[in-house]
Amino acid sequence: MQRIIRIMLMVATTVFLGYLAGQITQTSVDTWYPTLNKPVFTPPNWLFPVAWGLLYFMMGVAAGLVWNRIEMDEDDTKKGLRFFAIQFALNLAWSFLFFYLKNPLLAFIEIIILWLMIYETYAQFRKVSKVAALLMIPYLLWVSYALVLNGSIWWMNR
Repeated sequence: MQRIIRIMLMVATTVFLGYLAGQITQTSVDTWYPTLNKPVFTPPNWLFPVAWGLLYFMMGVAAGLVWNRIEMDEDDTKKGLRFFAIQFALNLAWSFLFFYLKNPLLAFIEIIILWLMIYETYAQFRKVSKVAALLMIPYLLWVSYALVLNGSIWWMNR
């Protein structure tokens, strides 16, 4: 039972904090973001909350699976969860930089660091749980796409 509680706690935490970040920046999403020049590969606005909701869910499951291995591999588990916390904080900070501060350049620099931390989280999770690592791959791919989108938006609006 404790295993399920850990996973549910991590899912609830990631989804809730992701939701809060979205709410804090919603005004700029509705007012400032539509005024920006965007590349042709920009997805429709409705896709972002759907994608992020699914990704936050998968990230939470991944972190919960890793947490569940703490008794078997304490050092690698703790290291993986530390990287997870760092990348998650960077994930939330990106929304603040891009939408709240309306600074695509600073957000672009930050998302490069975020991508590196997600990759390192994936690598650390892989040492502990192959399934957890696999659950991080869609997130890494989405942030790769977001990195290109962010850079393009900055370039088109500088």
